[in-house]
Amino acid sequence: MSDQADLLSEAALTVYRLNGQFLNLGDALARPAELTVAWWQVLSAVEAEPMSVAAIARLRGLTRQGVQRTADLLVDKGLAEYAVNPAHRRAKLLRPTPEGLAAIAQIEPGLTAAAERAMAVLGPGGLEEVIAALKRLSATLDRLTG
Repeated sequence: MSDQADLLSEAALTVYRLNGQFLNLGDALARPAELTVAWWQVLSAVEAEPMSVAAIARLRGLTRQGVQRTADLLVDKGLAEYAVNPAHRRAKLLRPTPEGLAAIAQIEPGLTAAAERAMAVLGPGGLEEVIAALKRLSATLDRLTG
């Protein structure tokens, strides 16, 4: 393999490991609120404003079918509800219920504490640098894959 291919492969493997680490952290943070990471991921997408399942899938980089299954579970559990979408008759909007908002709020203190610990290790501006680099790589891959 070329040096460039090795670097891209190393980036991918690092992101896969990072994904696993975030899933483990997310599980630990979401567990006290009786959420899964998948539920939290979808529910937090609609915390500020209702969205269609397709819009949530695009935002989170997930499949529409997976988001639909999760949204249906959130509705069944009383953590979210469907609302009429004035822009599209068939594509309803998902929005959190008060119970869903309370579950998200229950996660916030642990998330804040984890962020503070990460920033203490990375130093001032460290997390922003990581985010900028990851966004740059993501945008590059979007251009490569069309």
